[in-house]
Amino acid sequence: MPPPAASARYPSPSQPSGKSEVTDLKSQLRQLAGSRAPGVDDSKRDLFKKVISYMTIGIDVSSVFGEMVMCSATSDIVLKKMCYLYVGNYAKGNPDLSLLTINFLQRDCKDEDPMIRGLALRSLCSLRVPNLVEYLLGPLGSGLKDNNSYVRIIAVTGVLKLYHISATTCIDAEFPATLKSLMLHDSDAQVVANCLAALQEIWSLEASHSEEACREKESLLSKPLIYYFLNRIKEFSEWAQCLILELAVKYVPSDSNDIFDIMNLLEDRLQHANGAVVLATVKVFLQLTLSMTDVHQQVYERIKSPLLTLVSSGSPEQSYAILSHLHLLVVRAPFIFASDYKHFYCQYNEPSYVKKLKLEMLTAIANESNTYEIVTELCEYAANVDIEIARESIRAVGKIALQQYDVNAIVDRLLQFLEMEKDYVTAETLVLVKDLLRKHPQWSHDCISVVGGISSKNIQEPKAKAALIWMLGEYAQDMSDAPYILENLIENWEEEHSAEVRLHLLTAAMKCFFKRAPETQKALGIALAAGIADFHQDVHDRALFYYRVLQHDVHVAERVVSPPQQAVSAFADTQSSEIKDRIFDEFNSLSVIYQKPSYMFTDKEHRGPFEFSDELGSTSITPEASTDIVPAQQYEANDKDLLLSTDEKDDNKGVSNNNGSAYTAPYENSNISSQMQELAISGPAASATTTQSSFDFDDLLGLGLSSAPAPTPSPPLLKLNARASLDPRAFQQKWRQLPISLTQEYSVNPQGIAALTVPQSLIKHMQSHSIHCIASGGQAPNFKFFFFAQKEAEPSDYLTECIINSSSAKAQIKVKADEQSTSQAFATVFETALSRFGMP
Repeated sequence: MPPPAASARYPSPSQPSGKSEVTDLKSQLRQLAGSRAPGVDDSKRDLFKKVISYMTIGIDVSSVFGEMVMCSATSDIVLKKMCYLYVGNYAKGNPDLSLLTINFLQRDCKDEDPMIRGLALRSLCSLRVPNLVEYLLGPLGSGLKDNNSYVRIIAVTGVLKLYHISATTCIDAEFPATLKSLMLHDSDAQVVANCLAALQEIWSLEASHSEEACREKESLLSKPLIYYFLNRIKEFSEWAQCLILELAVKYVPSDSNDIFDIMNLLEDRLQHANGAVVLATVKVFLQLTLSMTDVHQQVYERIKSPLLTLVSSGSPEQSYAILSHLHLLVVRAPFIFASDYKHFYCQYNEPSYVKKLKLEMLTAIANESNTYEIVTELCEYAANVDIEIARESIRAVGKIALQQYDVNAIVDRLLQFLEMEKDYVTAETLVLVKDLLRKHPQWSHDCISVVGGISSKNIQEPKAKAALIWMLGEYAQDMSDAPYILENLIENWEEEHSAEVRLHLLTAAMKCFFKRAPETQKALGIALAAGIADFHQDVHDRALFYYRVLQHDVHVAERVVSPPQQAVSAFADTQSSEIKDRIFDEFNSLSVIYQKPSYMFTDKEHRGPFEFSDELGSTSITPEASTDIVPAQQYEANDKDLLLSTDEKDDNKGVSNNNGSAYTAPYENSNISSQMQELAISGPAASATTTQSSFDFDDLLGLGLSSAPAPTPSPPLLKLNARASLDPRAFQQKWRQLPISLTQEYSVNPQGIAALTVPQSLIKHMQSHSIHCIASGGQAPNFKFFFFAQKEAEPSDYLTECIINSSSAKAQIKVKADEQSTSQAFATVFETALSRFGMP
């Protein structure tokens, strides 16, 4: 039996079946509007609830506006609240209907019940209709002088709402002066707090064009006013206390006595049950004593206990927030927290994000007195069922080993991890052993004896495999099977997808060749041949460099590739000291949680996916809108969105079928006794005749090739339309629909890197080559651009994503084209234009 037609189905009890039900509501409300019969308020409640429920689910019930206003003539406060909610929802969108509410709201502002007066005043100020501003002045003035504190609280907030509707009207009515008077003389603490918040906002906005507002804003930081607030701080709510403490942070004390007076006034706030109040107080203490080194250290000792108590007594979310701030303090003064390391042991029922942060803190506070206990605890976590926590615990042990001088016990623990026979444990341990040997080469004998028993077939993670290969090359003389393990890996070159592993294979083969040449000669030849033919630019360049330096002089090559080993004194920190100081200055904010300064997640170039270039206007894509431009299909190039990513991996890059930078090694015959000639790379624009290489040298390495294949003729240059135009919406739609036709990586010349201080410099350069920018973003060292170009003869578009890292001088591009067959020709044009960037 087929389902009934839509019109024949039963209506949902929560939704009106059509206009008729809203009409029925309207007629019922009209009947009850003037009725004074017993029980009429109960009937009104039922009807009001229906109206509010319809409004909540998005049904337009604005047609009953007049009836709702007429029914508001009642003393029932529940009906009043529902009516005010309804009026506030429809007033802004229907300014003409709002006029109907003025009379009854003004009347309610004079009601005997202070609750109704406050609710009516709040609703009147929430209408936010510029034409009705004149009706707000009288009720607001009366509300600020009301005997009831609740009405005054609402009135103060109403002044701020009035300012945002009409700043001129608010200033002309001298409401800021009234608020200042209330702030200084009102007996209710919440009124005072609301006045402070409103005045801070009003004067901050007015300060840009009013000297008087600047003076008033500075007066909030005067000594009498600060002490006035701090002496009354116990009377305020938790929110108001945080507001006052934030104000106290900006106060500049006159002398040390002033500092100690403020700290004495706030001493008991450190024992407050609310974490926000404690953190705000801690920030005041830290900022006041920055210039007093001894006192600043004592402050660390004083604030340690309250913060540790909050960590153990709050919810996981609060614990994480407090731990994030503690982590910032621990990094700045680890010795103060060294004796409290047990507070940072992980509990079984804690979420993983809390455990991970605690592991970082254990790493930071480890020293000679507590290292053994901390490492013992961390080793227990290595068997955790949560694999990510197990990995982090192993990394923590490794970090502690790198920052300690006596690592005897730690090395033994690390090597025991290799006996656990868990892939992820072995992988993390190999990476750490590599770093450990770089800093403590004297432990090579103990480490290599254990590492030598690990089969490379069981190592799948690129970083771990790269670490194992590094040890095979660095300590080939101590590992009897090193040349044969490397040979097996090199023979499977085509199956290795990680560029990092292939790079390490080249270097390890070279080092092994210098130590055990007869056993490694063949493997090195295969590695160089495969590397020179590799599609990845870095692998190709390194292989060709090794080939040339070996051909020049083997002894020079050994000094370059395998110099005498020197211990690494310290590893680079991921964050600069300036960044850390900036985060400390923004203590008690999201900067500490995100571990980055606020400008990195609030400024325009960091906040949105990208911003449009000046040529196309200043339109920006908001984070909400960015969800609309995510491609429906996930491509192999990890083309998930238009966000600028600073950590895109080489493994995610798409592979082009015809990579213009994948050169072929020159192998033409010549006599080794003849004078060595410089080898030229045969590329798309290279000459048909290449310089000669040494046949005897090729034969020594077992390359077995006598001549280079003829170079592929370069495609004809593509002509682009200099006046091309493309709407941003059309760009996003095409980017979402078209597949990636080409992915390449280029090197950017040093002049171009020097010129790339802001995105606009490259935008103008590329535009001169008929390649237009539709969006750009980022800052040094990572920049991201979206370019488009069009063929001159026909309407065919080329869309390009270009990510440039100024530190590595590399540019990664993804090309999407209407005509995929011409993508390579466009890429050649793009590379040519990019190579000329910064050139005179």
